[in-house]
Amino acid sequence: MKKIQFFLFFITTVSCFSQNDTSTPYSLFGLGIENKTATGGLTGLGNTGIAQNNEGEINLYNPASLGNIKLKTFLYEFGLNGMYSTIKTHDVSENTYDYNVSHVVMAFPLKKNLGMSFGLLPYTKVGYDIDIDGTAEGSNEAYLTRITGSGGLNKVYVAGGYTLFDKLSLGVDLSYLFGSINQETNVYYDYYVNITDENYYRGMKLKAGLQYDVFKSENKEVTVGAVVELPTNLTGSQERSSYKTSASGTSTIFDSEVDNDLDDFELPLSFGLGLTTKLNASLTTSFDYKKLFWDDTDQLQNNERYTNQDIYAFGAEFSPLNKNSYLGNVKYRLGLNYNTGFLSISDQKIDSYFASVGLGLPLSNRARLNVAYSYGREGTIQDNLVQENYHKITLNLSFIGNWFNKRKYQ
Repeated sequence: MKKIQFFLFFITTVSCFSQNDTSTPYSLFGLGIENKTATGGLTGLGNTGIAQNNEGEINLYNPASLGNIKLKTFLYEFGLNGMYSTIKTHDVSENTYDYNVSHVVMAFPLKKNLGMSFGLLPYTKVGYDIDIDGTAEGSNEAYLTRITGSGGLNKVYVAGGYTLFDKLSLGVDLSYLFGSINQETNVYYDYYVNITDENYYRGMKLKAGLQYDVFKSENKEVTVGAVVELPTNLTGSQERSSYKTSASGTSTIFDSEVDNDLDDFELPLSFGLGLTTKLNASLTTSFDYKKLFWDDTDQLQNNERYTNQDIYAFGAEFSPLNKNSYLGNVKYRLGLNYNTGFLSISDQKIDSYFASVGLGLPLSNRARLNVAYSYGREGTIQDNLVQENYHKITLNLSFIGNWFNKRKYQ
C-alpha cells in the first residue's frame, strides 16, 4: 500500500511541475529562469550550502554532504513555493503570480559514511507574453505580433557521498536534464499567422564536490567545501507547425509538424567555494561563492552574448539553547544572495538579489517544516529594460524515517 501511495504521489508531483504561471520576460533567454529553491532550510540561509553538512537534511548543493547521513535513517522531502511579482518598465507595470512543486528528493545510507540520494525537480521555467506593435512596410497599416513562451526543463539526479578519515568527504552528482520550451508567435494583420515551435532539450550533467572539517569541537566547527560542475551540451530538436488564415477565413498550412535540428545548448564549467562556521552552540554562519564561465561557451541569442556569472551568498542560523519549550526547538534563519546574472542586454548586466528569513518548525521528532520568505529584484528599468520585484514563500517538509530496521518479535 505504501508503494502505491508513493507512486501516485510521485506521478502527481511530476504533473505539478508543469502547472505554473511563470511570467517574466527574462525567461525568453537561454533555457529559462533557473529554479532557485533550495532544500531544507537553505532557502532561508540565502541559498548557501556548499559547506553545509547537516546529517538530518538533504543538501543538493554539495553531494559530499551525503557521507554524513546516519545509519538506519531515511530522509525524504518535498517542497512548494509561491511567488507574487511586479514586472515594470518606465511606463507600465503588471502583477503576476507563480506557484509550483519545487522538488521531491530522498536520501539514505548504504553503509557507514556512505550515502546516496535521488530526486526530481524543475531545472528551469519559461513563461512570457510579449506584444510588439509594427507598421507594414510600404504602408501606414498597423499590425500586432504576440509572442508567448511556456515550458521548461526538469532534472532527475542520483548522487553519492563518502566520508574519509572523519574529516574529508567526497561526492558526485549525475543529473539528466530533459523537457521542452515552447514558443508561439501570432501575427494579427488583415490576415492571421500562427507559428508554433516546440523545442526539446536533453543531456547529462556531472558535478563533483568535497567538504573538509578544518576544526571540530563540541560547540565549534569550521567546514570548507568546494564543487565543480563540468561543461555539457544539451541536444536540441524542434517541431514546428504554422498556418495562415485570410480575412475571408480560409486557412493555409505552411508547415505541419516539421522536424528541425536545433543547435546544442552549452552549459558552462562552474565552480563554487563555501565556508560554514559554527561559532557556538547556537549560531552558525555560511558564506558561498560560485562562478559560471559563460564566456567560454561563446553563445549568442538575439544578438546578446552570455557573460560570466558570479553568485555571492550569506546565511546565518540561530538555534536557542533552551530545548524545553517549542520555541526553543525552532531554528531562526536569515540570508542574502547577489547574482550578477549571465545576460548583458545593451551593455547592461541583468543582475538580481534577494534577502530571506526563515523558520525551521519541528512537527515531531522526525518531521520538520522549513518556512522561508524572500524579497528580491531582478533586472532594471534603465535603458528601456524590465525590472521584476517579487515576494516568495517557500515550504519544505522534511521527514526522517527508519531504514532497514528489523522488527523484533517475542
